[in-house]
Amino acid sequence: MSLFKSASTVSLWTLASRITGLGRELLIASWFGASALTDAFNVAFRIPNLFRRLFAEGAFSQAFVPVLAASRETEGDEATRRLIGHVATLLFFVLVLTCILGVLGAPVLVWALASGLDQTGGGQAAAVTMTRIMFPYIGFMSLVALAAGILNTWGRFAVPAGAPVLLNISMMGVAWWAHPWFEAMAWPPIYALAAGVMVGGVLQLTVMVWALKRLGLRPWPVLRPQGLRSAWADAGCQRILTLMAPALLGVGVAQLSLLINTQIASHLAPGSVSWLSYADRLMEFPTALLGVALGVALMPQLAAAKASGDQQRYNAMLDGSLRGVVLLALPSAVGLLCLASPIVSTLYHHGAFSAHDVSQTSLALMGYGVGLLGLVAVKVLAPGFYASQDIKTPVRVAIGVLLLTQLLNLVFVPWLAHAGLALSIGLGAWVNALWLWWGLKRRGWYQPAPGWLRFLAQIGVSSALLAWFLGWVSGQFNWVGMQDQPWHRVGGLLLILLASVLLYFGVLRMLGLKWRALLRI
Repeated sequence: MSLFKSASTVSLWTLASRITGLGRELLIASWFGASALTDAFNVAFRIPNLFRRLFAEGAFSQAFVPVLAASRETEGDEATRRLIGHVATLLFFVLVLTCILGVLGAPVLVWALASGLDQTGGGQAAAVTMTRIMFPYIGFMSLVALAAGILNTWGRFAVPAGAPVLLNISMMGVAWWAHPWFEAMAWPPIYALAAGVMVGGVLQLTVMVWALKRLGLRPWPVLRPQGLRSAWADAGCQRILTLMAPALLGVGVAQLSLLINTQIASHLAPGSVSWLSYADRLMEFPTALLGVALGVALMPQLAAAKASGDQQRYNAMLDGSLRGVVLLALPSAVGLLCLASPIVSTLYHHGAFSAHDVSQTSLALMGYGVGLLGLVAVKVLAPGFYASQDIKTPVRVAIGVLLLTQLLNLVFVPWLAHAGLALSIGLGAWVNALWLWWGLKRRGWYQPAPGWLRFLAQIGVSSALLAWFLGWVSGQFNWVGMQDQPWHRVGGLLLILLASVLLYFGVLRMLGLKWRALLRI
């Protein structure tokens, strides 16, 4: 399967995940509203998601996938199966210990993350209870990440990409089914959401195990002490642990950045945190559909090419991926900048979401949009280092960008308030991407293929015409004033998006861009 076919598969399933996730949030708001118990659930759910960055798709995957791909390429399938078994054994023991400590230490974790819940009646107690219910979810998701890394290395991208949909469906289904039952038992009905999270974890792991069984790759952890000793002594496991150390630092930097920005926003005008949150949620769509999809499909293939010494293949995949990023992310950024208000109005301008909220959220979305190309490019450039088992460099870059972002906040936040936070993140993403690109080029790992100047000129002309069209057409409608006509807004926005796609790719075709060559990579 070609790189872009693989990325398309991941992208489609990611879209399904994002859509079902949006549906989940709408239903939670409808059923439970905004209350102390809703806050308690959000805090409790955030705790396992934080640890998931350590043991699942974050630090663990960054270290595991390159080592696994290199092992398969250089040592063969049988040695790779042994490595998988040792990793599964070591991960199992670590997860059991982590889950026990997490359940016992739930009060401390809740207090550390949201001590303000003490001020709400029963909020902290409910958060502690739901944390204890959901903490084993970390174990399921870490094993899911192990299975996903194996399946991606074997070129089976659909199942790992589609698994998150099961979480959203299970949360909605369990909440709908168990909500009245919990109420009848005099338990807070929101506990049904916590139960739905656990059901979703079980379903995801079940699907993954089934997919691995079909490939004959189902890992069985050895639960005896000698199995643990053997796994610990394995050279591949030691290499993964070594690579995880800087990856954990990188995850910590990302979380620190989030905490700092949230803290700053909380001291601005009321609603600033929410405006940024709504804008960030919209940014997840293009970032995940483009950057994450390409990164997931790219990493095992880059690692395999690097392990086999095929520098030409490595360079071609990286070059083609970067061209794909520019081809798709630049018009997406133009769309966010020109259509921020129409998009926000169409999706959020209902009920208590006021016209003022629309304008402020739109400003935040435009700030993020400035850096969309950089945000997506980082998802492609960072795997270039991970594939070479170099995790330290992206971490150093991330630390430097974190410091730069805070300096930019000093400049932009007094001037643009919450939108300044979004703009700082966007500009920081550009610096991050350019820094990583320069690092790959300086090491000789990547050399731009011929034709980049012509390619950029074609994209630039098409994007400029797209910006003119979107700027003109978006001003023809009073999007905020159409609150009582939601379907008119939906229809108008869809027509504009369709016309934009036709215009952009039509102009590219007239300019002679041959994108079919990209699709063959």
